[in-house]
Amino acid sequence: MKHLKQSVLLALSVLTLAACSKDDSNAVSNTVTLQFNNTYKDQTIVLGDAQSTAATVLTSQAGQTHRFSEIKYVVSNIRLVREDGTETPYNINNLDNGATVIDHSKPESLRYALRDIPSNRYQKIKFGLGVKSELNTIDQVRFPNFYAAAGANDTEMMWEWGAGYRFTKLEGFYGADNKEMSIHTGSTVQGPEGNYTQGVDAYRDITLTFPTTLNVASGSPTIFIRADFDKLLSGNANTITLSTGTGGTDNATPNIHTALEMVRFVDNLGGNGEADNSGMFSIQSIVE
Repeated sequence: MKHLKQSVLLALSVLTLAACSKDDSNAVSNTVTLQFNNTYKDQTIVLGDAQSTAATVLTSQAGQTHRFSEIKYVVSNIRLVREDGTETPYNINNLDNGATVIDHSKPESLRYALRDIPSNRYQKIKFGLGVKSELNTIDQVRFPNFYAAAGANDTEMMWEWGAGYRFTKLEGFYGADNKEMSIHTGSTVQGPEGNYTQGVDAYRDITLTFPTTLNVASGSPTIFIRADFDKLLSGNANTITLSTGTGGTDNATPNIHTALEMVRFVDNLGGNGEADNSGMFSIQSIVE
């Protein structure tokens, strides 16, 4: 009887260990890194001032030249899509842990690590260019880290009136005489102060399909994502010519361009949400 009891206990122990091993295997989590590359077509952009001879010169479909001195944009609401279509969200309601400011002048900001990603096979990635409306308020208490990254320093990724974040901030020069180019996008509000309602929603949801299935099982895979700023003026939605003035269609700086003109840039960079859900973004490669 004693031997029988020991045998039963041994069998139960083996089953328990096997169950734990199986659970641990299913619970394995990994780090997936997003590596952003800001380009003009296939060429990585070099920033510079108006006199720079090294800065990348972009030429639009309309033949207009421009160059960037600053490129910044917000990525948030990140989801990996499995082969069966279900989504694995990454801190989608926490800007501190699930959103980042891509700043071309800071190479470290171009890499964003997604931690504790479940082992699975993924075929797409989705993310927001900007901040979705329910989180797009300046909340230093709730999200102090994102606030510090986006607005409490020289990043200046928030509107002056404090109603929400800037989604993209592009500074530079255009034309042979290097006129100022300053393009800021972000959702707007309307109505009296203290009783704002949603105006233009500039948030765009990006969907990118991987060239091959991403098998997240071990290691630390990296997804290389291109942001092609040729699309700023020569996008799928609009071909834009920059102009400086006081008219309703002048658009080169934010103090003169209207919300309608801003949306033309938004649709080029982030897609119009209908026929185009990728905008300037594409997958360059995946390294597992």
